[in-house]
Amino acid sequence: MDYAATILSKLPGASRRDHGLSRLLESLKSYLPEEGLQQVVKAYQFGHRAHEGQTRKTGEPYITHPVAVAQELADMHLDVQAITAAILHDVVEDTSASLEEITEEFGREVAQLVDGVSKLDQIRFQSRKEMQAESFRKMMMAMIEDIRVILVKLADRLHNMETLGAMPLDKKKRIARETLDIYAPIANRLGINSLKVRLEDLGFMHLHPLRYRVLEKTLKKSKGNQRQIVNRISQEFTKALAEERIEGDVIGREKHLYSIYKKMLEKRRALADVVDVYGFRIIVDDVSNCYQVLGLVHQLYKPMPGRFKDYIAIPRVNGYQSLHTTLFGPNGLPLEVQIRTRQMDRVAESGVASHWVYKADEKTDATPQRRAREWLANLAELQKSGTSEEFLESVKVDLFPDKIYVFTPKGDIMPLPKGATTVDFAYAVHTDVGNRCVSAKVNRSLVPLRTPLQNGQTVEIITARGAKPNPNWLTFVRSAKARTAIRQHMKNLRSAESIDLGKRLLDRALKDLGSSLRKVGKVRMAETLDGLGLNNSTVLFEQLGLGERLAPVTARVLVGSDASDDSASDEASLIISGTEGMVITYGKCCYPIPGDPVMGYLTAGRGVVIHRNACGNLSIFRKQPEKWIAVGWEKKVDREFNCQIQIETRNRTGVLAEVAATIADCGSNIEQVEVTRRHDDCSLLSFLLSVRDRRHLARIMRNVRKMPSVLRVSRDCA
Repeated sequence: MDYAATILSKLPGASRRDHGLSRLLESLKSYLPEEGLQQVVKAYQFGHRAHEGQTRKTGEPYITHPVAVAQELADMHLDVQAITAAILHDVVEDTSASLEEITEEFGREVAQLVDGVSKLDQIRFQSRKEMQAESFRKMMMAMIEDIRVILVKLADRLHNMETLGAMPLDKKKRIARETLDIYAPIANRLGINSLKVRLEDLGFMHLHPLRYRVLEKTLKKSKGNQRQIVNRISQEFTKALAEERIEGDVIGREKHLYSIYKKMLEKRRALADVVDVYGFRIIVDDVSNCYQVLGLVHQLYKPMPGRFKDYIAIPRVNGYQSLHTTLFGPNGLPLEVQIRTRQMDRVAESGVASHWVYKADEKTDATPQRRAREWLANLAELQKSGTSEEFLESVKVDLFPDKIYVFTPKGDIMPLPKGATTVDFAYAVHTDVGNRCVSAKVNRSLVPLRTPLQNGQTVEIITARGAKPNPNWLTFVRSAKARTAIRQHMKNLRSAESIDLGKRLLDRALKDLGSSLRKVGKVRMAETLDGLGLNNSTVLFEQLGLGERLAPVTARVLVGSDASDDSASDEASLIISGTEGMVITYGKCCYPIPGDPVMGYLTAGRGVVIHRNACGNLSIFRKQPEKWIAVGWEKKVDREFNCQIQIETRNRTGVLAEVAATIADCGSNIEQVEVTRRHDDCSLLSFLLSVRDRRHLARIMRNVRKMPSVLRVSRDCA
């Protein structure tokens, strides 16, 4: 009996069923100690009990999924905490088990990993998009604390993609799109090529099934002929290495379908042109041999101009290192050749996971680990974005693989997204440099800040002490860091302005009550803040400036007055339900008058703005129902209000004077008149009138409508 069977025989009841546990334990036995294996078995039992009775869409017991996820991580040689978390990653989300139980049974470290991977289904969000964005944000923030979170999540997503066939078509396509947009790029960003390739091909298969089948069929047909050509060229490369006494392996690279599809789209090439590109990988012992082999292959076949890339001298952002060259092969066939050391090859396949797979050799994982830490530090800065959706957008931008490389004046290499400008470069150097930049030099020549940068350029940023970011920069910056920093500065600026406005509004409201901020004193202010549940006066001023609180009401609380506010300026025309003494203005988009059904909208700086219920601009405010205020007209209003009407008339001499006389006869002043449209036989006149109420307006419109020269009368509204 083997080790796994022995363990299974000791488990109680239904837990004895394999569900992939045997293979998992055999994989783990090669590198985990006995106590680690025991913890994995304990986690399996816990997960099996928690998921008892649950099945996947495929009909399999649910426990098969977390075990499969754990197997992916075992293949990467991850530690016992990550394996345990993989087995338990769905118990909090899908069962009655809690994080506290996991902490008690398996320790805080495992619980944190499980929490980082868990989704936020328990929280109510306004939209699915917001929920997904917040879930992603939480996962990425947990990843900053522990890179194993994302490794568990990637393995989880991989197995879900492998079993996606049972899902409805719309859900299939949504998950596949999300995989291609987010998870495959993350795997690429972390340098885990093996995971990236599988995620991309599975995402492609489910998102574009017909295209996938066509490509797959074409590749199968061409494999026979390709094999002969690949074998011939491989032998030539091997012979050349042997003649120079260089130890190395020549591998004919297998293309994956999604990379072929992307190449067809990006370069607008036919399928036959892409399929006929042959790929080779030459793996040697050290870096000097890489460059020597490059010379050998260039002697055998002519290199294509402009198709050589040295990722050894300048590694990719994920730590990937290799020499890339494209050659004119037999009969002009393109040959794509990658040359790298054995260590580089391990890193290319495992990325940050090489920390666990090859930890005996610390040099192996130095580059991807360092690059991953740099990226995570950048994510920590990006998360300062105001909303989860902004953060998701910023990370998506940051995941684009296309990079350019420019130099600082000191000769340091700076990687930037393709299309990046001098402003992106400034923020890449430091946020303060970006915020204070006023101009830039590229190759010692002054250029506009929006200038796109090219590979190999030397960039110098000129700053000024009092300079500030320009909001227009958001229209041309390409890096997530620049975009986030500019947005953050704008928000801080608005916050400072809101604080200043709120302070002035409150002081003015206090003066109306015969007091002031100075007279209120610190003690009374502290008591009021405590009663409102606020930490300090700055928060109060900001809320007042943003319109989230009303200055007159707050002033009353500060002075301790319960009397009605006769001095407050509400223009004596409205009763506001549940409030007193607020600043009121009337919307100039719809011109509300007594008798109109109206609503109030709380704004920053203008108090409550009154709109007609029929106002078209109200659609803008529907997303913020918390700022709506129920309003009603007083029964007796002794004042006049502006109102706009439009009158279509026949074109004849003196018609404007006749209309104006009719309006005046009805007891209304004309504040403004404008001819908005004129044709050969008719004109459209716009009048701004002073009226007492809706009945007064109706009488005016009725009398005007009776005029022989008038075709139509209507009330204007946005």
